[in-house]
Amino acid sequence: MAYLSEAQKDQFWTDGVIVLENAVTDNQLNQLRQVFASWVEESRAHEDDYGETMDGRARFDLQPGHNAEAPALRRVQSPEEVSDIYAAIMREARTVDYCAELIGPSLRFHHGKVNSKQPGSKTEVKWHQDFPFQPMTNDDIITCLLFLDDVTLENGPLEVIPGSHKGPLYSHWHDGVFTGAVDPAIVADHKAEIVSCTGKAGSVCMMHASLLHGSTANLSDEPRTLYITTYYAEDAIELSQNHLPSRYTHELVRGEVSGRVRCSTYDMALPAVPKATSFFAQQEGNDN
Repeated sequence: MAYLSEAQKDQFWTDGVIVLENAVTDNQLNQLRQVFASWVEESRAHEDDYGETMDGRARFDLQPGHNAEAPALRRVQSPEEVSDIYAAIMREARTVDYCAELIGPSLRFHHGKVNSKQPGSKTEVKWHQDFPFQPMTNDDIITCLLFLDDVTLENGPLEVIPGSHKGPLYSHWHDGVFTGAVDPAIVADHKAEIVSCTGKAGSVCMMHASLLHGSTANLSDEPRTLYITTYYAEDAIELSQNHLPSRYTHELVRGEVSGRVRCSTYDMALPAVPKATSFFAQQEGNDN
């Protein structure tokens, strides 16, 4: 059964991004939201990042200014390790079938996380490409952002530069530090091309790993929460340490094991693995 039209496939490969509705059922969406709401409530009892992932870093990342009265849980690392519904969606969402049609038929899971911007959140994501964080032998890698809330122009949507996945892999190193962001001048040169990715809850934004993207603060009264999963072609092999390792990393989610490796040609500096809780700390210069 085909899930994507030829026009949708062409759009993805032309722009490096596409938003598709109804990637999960209403029941699945409600379960995902309920679990995340429980994590937000739990976070009220904590003043600092807490929990632990398999590499010893905190699982729950709190935005600066978080407190019991105004909780600001901004990231959950590898949520599929601590939630059955997140693990099920990682494997079963229509998103995975979309990826299989684009870069499959055989796929592996790379990593997952929840990124959330609570109302009034000042957290911004600086412009970057995902591939320089996770170099592999080929770049058939798709980042999937499942909208757990309606994503609007006001609540900090993903912003992208369509077609930039076909361009160079930009340096994310500055003055000897891996900042996790590209030079702002690069984005300024493409300012007129920037597009915001909005849509209803339950939609998914599928993005090529080399696409330039970022996001702004949430200036609205509504939350903007995403469950983000990354999948890659089965015949790709990691070339650096996974930044978000979990017990599900490299799980085969579609197709069969080929026993082969496929390589593409590119050149870039290897990334630095974050020491602090998350990517946000890395971009903020607090990766200690």
